[in-house]
Formats: sequence, structure tokens, C-alpha cells
Amino acid sequence: MMTVVESKIVLSDRVQRVSMSPNAAAKQLTNSLKEAGVDIADLTTGEPDFDTPEHIKQAAYAAIERGETKYTPTPGIKTLRQAVQRKLLRENNLPYDADHIVIANGAKQIIFNAFAATLNDGDEVLVPVPYWPTFPDSVRFNGGTPVFLNCPIDQGYKLTPAQLEQAITSRTRWIILNNPGNPSGAVYNTAELSSLAEVLRRHPQVLVMLDELYEHVLFDGRQHASLLNVAADLRERTLLVGGVSKTYAMTGWRIGYGAGPKALTQAMAVVQSQNSSGASSVSQAAAVAAFDGGLEFIKPQVAAYQARRDVLVDTLSAVDGLKLLRPDGAFFVFCHCAGLLGRQRTDGKILESESDVMNFLLESGVSGVSGSAFGLSPYFRLSIATEYDTVAEAGRRIAAACALLK
Repeated sequence: MMTVVESKIVLSDRVQRVSMSPNAAAKQLTNSLKEAGVDIADLTTGEPDFDTPEHIKQAAYAAIERGETKYTPTPGIKTLRQAVQRKLLRENNLPYDADHIVIANGAKQIIFNAFAATLNDGDEVLVPVPYWPTFPDSVRFNGGTPVFLNCPIDQGYKLTPAQLEQAITSRTRWIILNNPGNPSGAVYNTAELSSLAEVLRRHPQVLVMLDELYEHVLFDGRQHASLLNVAADLRERTLLVGGVSKTYAMTGWRIGYGAGPKALTQAMAVVQSQNSSGASSVSQAAAVAAFDGGLEFIKPQVAAYQARRDVLVDTLSAVDGLKLLRPDGAFFVFCHCAGLLGRQRTDGKILESESDVMNFLLESGVSGVSGSAFGLSPYFRLSIATEYDTVAEAGRRIAAACALLK
């Protein structure tokens, strides 16, 4: 009789430094509950509930008909890099040569490739908190050390020049600026960006990563401003990260871009050549149509997001124990819930932690994502990237459940 010996897989130190996306985990739990018949208002995921615009889909169909289904150049097809070049000049007033632009399988891969191309073991990356979880985990996976700079609700979730100055050391390699921010919805104005630029000018060794994926999801008539609009002299050490996911409702098409110094974008292409090669040919053709097709469709979508923001913020602002700001952009409302801790549920249980609060919300029929996933606790994030009625109902459920706390 054959003896079966179970092999032991030894995982790398690198992969053990990181974890599965908490956003994905929250979504998976919500889906499981829904499949079991539980009524849940799902506010976990920052994914537009609108369809990809028709002219973009038609461009994909046409690319397939033309037989554009082969391997693509690793940095991206020339027509797409030129479309990004036109977009940056037209929408952002930022001139770039096409060979300073690189295309990848989503903005997440752009970020990963940049760190893979530049970080040595022990290099430090400054990460304002709250953060998108991919930022610190991408740093860790590539041997770097994330250095967290707390930016709580009392400072509008924004990094201050004094914090930045104090945090920079001889080991600092990057600073990440996410504008508009996920999960906070915070938007830096030109004065704030100028003040941060003044600090960066004193530290020429520090590279700057600008994640501006939510640039067109701005509320109350705000206009997007990039750090590079107020500090063009920083361009030779700045990587601008963008993509099609949020503006064009193209999350599944997996196209992101990076625009930056040629030496950096070429090195990023080298990394990508060994981990995935070029992005999808059909998706790149669709992205050309997205960048060249205008932005008229986004106005009613942003109006819908703003209406959802308002109903959720107005409802939750009246809840005893919650503290929140009205976000200026992006898809999220970020709630400080310290005021709920120590309160007693109707079943006699005490809310002692952020985890208890999240379970309480879930049992009340609302799913979100814990603030600890974004580096701040006790908080929670709620997405407004779903239909108005679901957002409004989630607010009502939270308010009603909290009203019963003692």
C-alpha cells in the first residue's frame, strides 16, 4: 500500500508580509450572506454601478473585428500612449512625450511596477493614513518599509507640510499622495499642494507618486488640481498614476497608466515584461476610445454620486456616536465611530471594538469595510457606488440600529 506524504509548501518571506485585500474579503463575506438569503445593503466596493459607455464598447467590438487580438508591446500600444498624452494635455494641462507613458493591467500594477523598479530592502515610503491598502502592501512586497503618517478626521484626512518635513529621512524613497483620497474622499486644494511642494523641494531624493484615479469624481463644482499644476519643477521625480476604471466605469477592462521620467517608466516596462507582458489588446483599443471620446457622460454620473453622498451624510451626521466629514470627491463616506464604543446593544452585548461595530452593522443589514483596513481605527468606510435607494436604505438601517443602543 502506497503511503501518501503530504508536501509542505514553504512560503516566501515576501508573500507573508502582505495579506489579501480587505475590500475583497468584505465583498466576499457580503456575497456569501446574500447567497444565503440575508438582506444586506452592500456598501463595500468602490466600483461604479454604471455601464461602460457605448462608444467604448463599440471600439472594443471593432478591434476584435479587425483582428487586434495578438500580443501587445509591453509599454502599451502607441495609439493608447498617444491618447493618454492628449488626455493629460487637454484635461490636466500636463505635457508629456508618449515615450514617458507606460500602460499596465490596471493602476494597481503601475504602482507595483514602480516600487519593484525603485525600492531596495529597507527603503522607506511615506504613506498618509488613511490609505488605500494596496499602497503599503505593494511597498512591503518589494522590500520597502511603509512609514505611516496619521491624518485623522480632525485634520480633514490631509497630510500637513509639518508632518511631511518631520517624516523624511535619508532612507525616504517615495511619498504617496492620493487625490481625491480613498477612503476619505479628501481633496487637496492648490494652496495645500503648494505647501507640500515647498517641503519636497528641500528633499530632492524623494520621489512622488500621485494617484489621481478619482480626478473626475468631484462634488460641489470642484475642479481637479494636480501637484504638478502648482509644482511643474517636481515632474522629473514624479509618477502620475491614472486609468479608466473609475471615470469610465471600466473596472474589468484592467487598463492603467503611469506618466513620469523616462528612466522610471522604461524600468517599469522591464518589470512588466517579466510578470505579465503587455495589457489586453482589446482593452487598450477601448481605452483609446475612452480617452478620446469626451467626458459629457460623466456629469450625470457625478450628480448621482453627489446625491447619494448627501443622503448618506445627512442621515449619518444625525446619529449619536458617529462623526464624519462630507467628502469632496471619490466614492466613499468614511465614518469615525469611537462614539459607539462602550454602548450596549439590545441583546446586552457591549460594542468594545471596531470589529464589534462592523458586526453590529452587518447584523443590522449593512456591510462596509473596517477602518483598520485603511490604517485608522475605529472607523468604517461605506461606498456610494451603488444605486441611490440602497445607499439611502443603508443610512436608515444604521440610524435605526444606533438609536436602540444604550
